[in-house]
Amino acid sequence: MSDRPPLPLRAAAVEVAARLRAAGHEALFAGGCVRDEILGIAPADYDIATDATPDRIRELFRGARDVGEAFGVMLVRHGGRTFEVATFRKDGPYLDGRRPSAVEFSTAREDAARRDFTINGIFLRPESGDIVDHFNGRADLADGIVRAIGDPHARIAEDRLRMLRAVRFAARFGFAIEPRTEQAIREHAAELKGVSPERIGDELRKMLSHPARARAAEIAERLGLDRAIFGASGEHRAGGDLVRLRALAAQAPWTSALAAWGLDRLAASAEWFGVPEAAREAFVDALRGALVLSNRECDAVSSLLAARDRQVADFDRAGVAGKSRMCASPGFDEALAILAVERPGDAARWRTEADALLPSRTLPQPLVDGSDLIAAGLRPGPRFRDLLDQALDAQLEGRVADTRSALEWILRRSGA
Repeated sequence: MSDRPPLPLRAAAVEVAARLRAAGHEALFAGGCVRDEILGIAPADYDIATDATPDRIRELFRGARDVGEAFGVMLVRHGGRTFEVATFRKDGPYLDGRRPSAVEFSTAREDAARRDFTINGIFLRPESGDIVDHFNGRADLADGIVRAIGDPHARIAEDRLRMLRAVRFAARFGFAIEPRTEQAIREHAAELKGVSPERIGDELRKMLSHPARARAAEIAERLGLDRAIFGASGEHRAGGDLVRLRALAAQAPWTSALAAWGLDRLAASAEWFGVPEAAREAFVDALRGALVLSNRECDAVSSLLAARDRQVADFDRAGVAGKSRMCASPGFDEALAILAVERPGDAARWRTEADALLPSRTLPQPLVDGSDLIAAGLRPGPRFRDLLDQALDAQLEGRVADTRSALEWILRRSGA
């Protein structure tokens, strides 16, 4: 294993392309990396399209692995970086709404023709910087347009997830969706339910992780894609502005954005407080099924909803320790952001108190732990957790200031 640092990403990609060209093959940067470079955005990765077959790629790059050899896609490791190197191809019929039934290795133009949008169908020659643009994608980038390559109905029929991708690109770049493409999405929106929940969930993670997520949600609703996203919970669409989603900070997790969007969609959601825990969990379970959320993601959504409910019900009447524990609970600040829309006066007061009590939103290290109790002669048992919790409350309220006083406080409470 080499100790050398990895090459800069673009430099390593240029060297991969150069090796292909030196062996007599065409090699072009393709897709999103070209789009991003034209827009002045640093690409997160580089894909390379070539007329070299997978067998030839394997000859030229020792250790190259196939990730879809039937589709001409190989993984090449070079300079400490990994790249997808794909053979130019023309796709056969899409029978499952996701993948072509067969592929035929072809030309750069035919390879561009099978892609989703003109802005993603641009190639770049890395040795010269020349653009290879068969479908006027560069003009659409300049004009701020997301346009399907060729017939938008055909592109959507090939892979219905492209409807959500169009929304994500339009929101991310502040583009408009070209009218024919937009109309095709409207007409096929109900078919998004036929896409696997895993793929919808993956696309939504990307969409709601970006600062433009509120605009993405707005476009998705306008085009009728939201019901497939929310599954059973999508039947409670309230409409109106996405005020809770817009209120979240840009760095809020995507799960918080999902919860806020869900609240915006619930009928009379401003009064959706104090509902039984079972109702919250039913809402989260509907999202789990519609998007195949992990347990951690479900917990994050549920925690935010519970934090919002708990602040309304308990914050004003809680003591210092109770408020501090609330401040440190998952989803607290995101719930405050949502409540700032729903109950602005209360939320402002609660934020002021929280910032004074626990600005870090992290509880302090407890002054005593279980080993201290054992050393003091207490026998481990069910009361340990309760005693330690009470000692932490006393610490938060300033009634104990060091380990000795905290331990003495516990011993008095335990009767030892």
